[in-house]
Amino acid sequence: MKALSGETRVEHLRRMAAGRVDVCVIGGGITGAGVALEAASRGASVALIERKDFASGTSGWSTKLVHGGIRSLPQGQVALVREALHERATLLKIAPHLVWPLAFVLPIYDTTRRPIGVPISLPRGFGVGMAMEIGLTAYDLLAGKENIARHRHIPADEAVRDVPGLKTNGLKSAFVYSDAGTNDTKLVATIIRTAVEQGALVANYTEATEFVQENGRIVGVEARDTLTGETYTIAARHVVNATGVWAERVESLGTREPQVQVLPAKGIHLVVDAAKVGVTNDAVVLPETEDGRLIFIVPWQGRAVIGTTDTPGGDIERPRADADEIAYVLRTVNGSIRSHLTEADIISTYAGYRPLVRARDGAKSAALARTHAVLSAPNGLVTIVGGKLTTYRRMAQDTLDTLELHGLNIRASVTDHLPLAGADGYGHWKRTLPAEAANRGLDADVAAHLLQSYGSDAPLILEMIDGDALLAARMAPDLPVIFAEALFAVRYEMAMTVDDVLARRTRLSLIDRAHGFAAAPDVAAILGDALGWDAAERARQVESYRATVEDLHVPPSASGAEIAMAVTH
Repeated sequence: MKALSGETRVEHLRRMAAGRVDVCVIGGGITGAGVALEAASRGASVALIERKDFASGTSGWSTKLVHGGIRSLPQGQVALVREALHERATLLKIAPHLVWPLAFVLPIYDTTRRPIGVPISLPRGFGVGMAMEIGLTAYDLLAGKENIARHRHIPADEAVRDVPGLKTNGLKSAFVYSDAGTNDTKLVATIIRTAVEQGALVANYTEATEFVQENGRIVGVEARDTLTGETYTIAARHVVNATGVWAERVESLGTREPQVQVLPAKGIHLVVDAAKVGVTNDAVVLPETEDGRLIFIVPWQGRAVIGTTDTPGGDIERPRADADEIAYVLRTVNGSIRSHLTEADIISTYAGYRPLVRARDGAKSAALARTHAVLSAPNGLVTIVGGKLTTYRRMAQDTLDTLELHGLNIRASVTDHLPLAGADGYGHWKRTLPAEAANRGLDADVAAHLLQSYGSDAPLILEMIDGDALLAARMAPDLPVIFAEALFAVRYEMAMTVDDVLARRTRLSLIDRAHGFAAAPDVAAILGDALGWDAAERARQVESYRATVEDLHVPPSASGAEIAMAVTH
């Protein structure tokens, strides 16, 4: 495995500036990572830069699903659903450790009128079961031979056995269908690692400040290392803008009139204890909401993720869940579960912005009838925007196919069968790693967590803990995350800050009741030893992490005393 450390980052930046790459990708979320992997695996030389950390934007704030988009069927978006279901099957194949089958239970109550957002309200619930049967049969058929499992219609008592948290009053029956779950930030980090294995150069905390232009054409990018202030000129035959909700801003670096208009739409999520809502194995789809959206309750990392909402506009630099949005989610969930959730039950909140795209007049689009668009500006900049996490690979293919039309000499795509890092040998280690972990004193839940996060790279973490008791210790007493993962992150995932480790590589900021505050000093020590931090920088890193989490993820009702008690326990 290639190192992806702080030293690697500096080396990659110097190599980016030393020659000319075929493709320079701006943006290190799921879209940019996918474009970098697609380009590198098709024989192009690639540089990828991200102004913050990988997956620090929209890609890290998803509902943790790889899915076909069941709600898109009532809207008539059949081609989009078919594409997403195909991509779901592909990800289950190329990343079996990071994408796993997940059953979804959709309860039907006697008050249900518009399940999964059907366009008309069904009077007195007449025909709800038939409508669901037709819709889910279509979902199965669109998945074809790659379908995970055919949907089922089950009686109310079976639904409650599967999801003990469901309200029974008025529950008529339920439908069960299959999609998949994922760890979004770990998926992005793994795609980045795979792109590097294919020859890509990558650097986080590197901001594109302006475009280099000759005769009205973009021929490179001026970039600034935000950690050191050093500047680099990256010469490139093609530049791809894959910055999501920031796409319009980045495009304006090269023209006064961007070709794309991005309309950010905020979605929030709540993280609660899974046992509190009685959702531990199967996910739940709430049948209907006030505004016609779907809200999921998804078991994830020992917790339950609940969301999402759809609010236009907002501060894309500071995405956070507002009080009225939190109240809306709680009100909706409490209509379908037995236990009455309050703000006091929320472990954490998070928010992100979906990049809804609208091309301006005169823009040339290479996109087909999909929710993403590939736009080519007169100065040569190619912008990929829209789409969703599930279809990142197809978005990347469309982007590279556009670059090929612009003269890039590349091979045919291979990413539909190229295993992501940690997939090769996963089956072997799934059988043998639990015993290896037990021999080192690690519990079974820790071994399962390492397998699901790192796949066949998990043995590297076991090697790290040999002779170091701290690295084998849990970062939080009731979670299977261990300190060796911080060392892995700084060596192989280009983690450069405490926030990188606790907020994205391990997600402790979201799933730990103490938000990772107790673990932060030891994480700072591990990273500090690797990155050469002095005592002052280690303390600054811990404080910076705490301030960020308290601002963006601590529920409004949580008091300092409650957090302090969670830290000490």
